[in-house]
Amino acid sequence: MTRPIALITGGSRGLGRSAAVHLCRQGVDVIITYLSRQEDAESLVTELEAAGGKAAALQLDAGNVSSFEQFALELGDRLKTVWGRDRFDFLVNNAGIGINAAFDETSEKQFDTLVNLHLKGTFFLTQRLLPMIADGGRILNVSSGLARFCLPGYAAYGAMKGAVEVLTRYLAKELGPRGIAVNVIAPGAIETDFGGGAVRDNADVNAFVAGNTAMGRAGRPDDIGQAVASILTGQSQWMTAQRIEVSGGMLL
Repeated sequence: MTRPIALITGGSRGLGRSAAVHLCRQGVDVIITYLSRQEDAESLVTELEAAGGKAAALQLDAGNVSSFEQFALELGDRLKTVWGRDRFDFLVNNAGIGINAAFDETSEKQFDTLVNLHLKGTFFLTQRLLPMIADGGRILNVSSGLARFCLPGYAAYGAMKGAVEVLTRYLAKELGPRGIAVNVIAPGAIETDFGGGAVRDNADVNAFVAGNTAMGRAGRPDDIGQAVASILTGQSQWMTAQRIEVSGGMLL
């Protein structure tokens, strides 16, 4: 039986890495992208191959639209040489960064960085890769709990993620005729190096998150990786245009 193939942007670390590992465990081959952490990406490829899957890593600046054409060519070549295919099944738009700045101190440069990566990049990378996504495939965009609840310093970031959630519904509407389900996952606060690692490394921040989460702790990468694998490989093809928050019940 042919194994499905997932493309995960920003897959060399954090949530993307966990998603790749859990997808592999569910019988999915994985292509990850990385910006600068080539060694981490190649290490993950080795790990996935040792677990019995096929994997590949490609460099991508997910905030640079002008690079998408060359990336698509490289992706097509890798699909052909490794899998003998010209299409993949699952796209996870995960690449992102966090910028914490008060609304009145947020610079235009910071704003544009977030727009280019989280919104513009997601929009145009998905657009460019559409011919390479198999009919009946799935797209999963990544939002944030910060699109629902508000914490000081995340006005720009939360706004980008809110836009991604609206974009998800439009994609679901327009891609439905091809049988492509499009959903968005919204993680809560997770113990990774994201945003400088505050949730993972700052005891006060971690305690704040735990104290405001129904499940009583901050999230861990595997909480999200397992959810991604479940959404993409589960019997839920009829579910589309949905926002699935995986936050342990943060700030209910």
